[in-house]
Amino acid sequence: MIHKTVNRNDSVMQYTVTGIGFPVVLVHGFGEDSSIWNKQVDFLKEHCLLLIPDLPGTGASLNKANELSMESMAADIKAMLDQENIHRCLVFGHSMGGYITLAFAELYNSYLAGFGLVHSTAYADNEEKKKNRQRGIEMIAQYGGYAFLKNSIANLFGNAFKTTAPEAVAALIEKSKQFSNRALQQYYQAMMLRPDRTAVLRNTALPVLIIAGTEDIAAPIGDVLEQAALSDQIQLHVLQGVGHMGMLEATTALNQYLLNFIQQHTG
Repeated sequence: MIHKTVNRNDSVMQYTVTGIGFPVVLVHGFGEDSSIWNKQVDFLKEHCLLLIPDLPGTGASLNKANELSMESMAADIKAMLDQENIHRCLVFGHSMGGYITLAFAELYNSYLAGFGLVHSTAYADNEEKKKNRQRGIEMIAQYGGYAFLKNSIANLFGNAFKTTAPEAVAALIEKSKQFSNRALQQYYQAMMLRPDRTAVLRNTALPVLIIAGTEDIAAPIGDVLEQAALSDQIQLHVLQGVGHMGMLEATTALNQYLLNFIQQHTG
């Protein structure tokens, strides 16, 4: 496992490279870092070359810009791939990482052999969601990022997992202490302002993997089912009794879905 950095404008993004084979990028979501994929990395590294970034503002990855966007973070991923001399890959994104993956697919389509959304959505925020994001930004300013994430992270898990693995939920909450208020506010602002990208799903000629949870409150199953019907290119897997965190809640099933898709589309 090799740790590297890539510089682009006001960003310094740290990323990890491990494994061997076809390049696969795993993009983490809001309030988590690249370690959210650890169980997937352990499983997949025997089958492909993995690149796992910490997005600007996360961990040791620095962001000096006044604002972030899905497009700017997609450009950071492109800079990482260019530095590695990789011009064909698969990209999978969790939650906010899925929004970045969709931006990447829109802007840098030629780099992709396919892509995947893990507990994510192509829809833009509706007006109610935007108001909730703005309230979140204000709450982070008033109470701090850790207090905000402490409340929100626990709600992301399905009921069964919260009961059977409270220590995993607590560990993720504890890890969220790393985030600065500014970084969390920038991520929320970026999510609030992102455009609808259902056209990317509707018009793509690339294979797409979508993984959803029936108890996911952040990427509701109804929304995901609507989007999965937009194209014959889309392969959908639904995790029963799982919330927003299938990487931890349904590790074995999610790992196999990822591997199957990788093997189908990199042969």
